[in-house]
Amino acid sequence: MFRPDRVKALVALSVAFQPRDPSKKPTERLQAAFGDNYYIIRFQEPGKMEAEIARVGAETVLKEFLTYHSAAPFMIPKDKGLTPNGSLPLPSWLSKADVKYYTSKYQQKGFTGPLNYYRALDLTWELTAPWTGAQVKVPTKFIVGDMDLTYNSPGVKDFIHNGGFKKFVPNLEVVVMKGVGHFINEEKARDISAHIYSFIKKF
Repeated sequence: MFRPDRVKALVALSVAFQPRDPSKKPTERLQAAFGDNYYIIRFQEPGKMEAEIARVGAETVLKEFLTYHSAAPFMIPKDKGLTPNGSLPLPSWLSKADVKYYTSKYQQKGFTGPLNYYRALDLTWELTAPWTGAQVKVPTKFIVGDMDLTYNSPGVKDFIHNGGFKKFVPNLEVVVMKGVGHFINEEKARDISAHIYSFIKKF
């Protein structure tokens, strides 16, 4: 969208293109749709979620996030905070070694960087005002799991499958993977690699 002269083709995973709504900031829209306990809303206050993650433990939190496999929105109740299921078994696609590695990296750098992505949603919305209504014109393949919480958000399936997505991404191919959650590149790594390779090699 920003530099089509530098991009031949695109493969996007999990989160569909979201046209910029000039009438409402992203956090306002999300808060109206899901309430104050929605995870992105709870991420907004600097320091608050970092302290909550420290209380629960980085490894436990990462297990909870990576293995979340539900169409329901992810909530962090203000009165309870993060309440992970400590006995939750790891799926076959996520090893203990993987979790230990991710944990070691987050323990080195902390969670503020990743959380700041969500805290900057409104700033990004402001800065991208000149691209309101812009299209992604390069060939694009979008891959999502049918158990992804973003795919099951209100209005998203209709947008993806009934012409809304194609309005902004005309040269679009959509793949929905059955029984797959949000971290699709982890859960179906071989399939995703094959999809990316087969699509990109055309160009």
